[in-house]
Amino acid sequence: MKKLSAEEKKAILAMPPEAYMNEEQQAFFLQLLKEERATLLEHIEELKEQLQPANETGDEGDIASREEHLRMLLRQIDRESRLLPKFDAALLRLRNGDYGYCMESGEPIGLERLMLRPTAELSFDAKIKQEMKEGHFRK
Repeated sequence: MKKLSAEEKKAILAMPPEAYMNEEQQAFFLQLLKEERATLLEHIEELKEQLQPANETGDEGDIASREEHLRMLLRQIDRESRLLPKFDAALLRLRNGDYGYCMESGEPIGLERLMLRPTAELSFDAKIKQEMKEGHFRK
């Protein structure tokens, strides 16, 4: 899989606003989503390899340290595995023509935000509102 270059990113960002989510931009984000998903899968596999049983010799401190390390690995694998459906959902939105538009307002999410978080479903403003509501309900 060919990696996207900085020049390709600059070319996408340089496009006029009326070109938002044209074929070239859709192809760019398809590639970006596929790249980041593949990288995520590779990282999850690397983490799983670290779960392989090790020689459990040593004092209680060594064993406890290894167990804590394994717990941290499992939490990280779990957290990263939960990102996979977000990539799949973004790829589906791209196929359906909904990618790049806020699921709440229908407004464009923006190229810069999508480059930073290609799985984004909400515009910056809608995300801020959502986080404020979540914070309000927690209190």
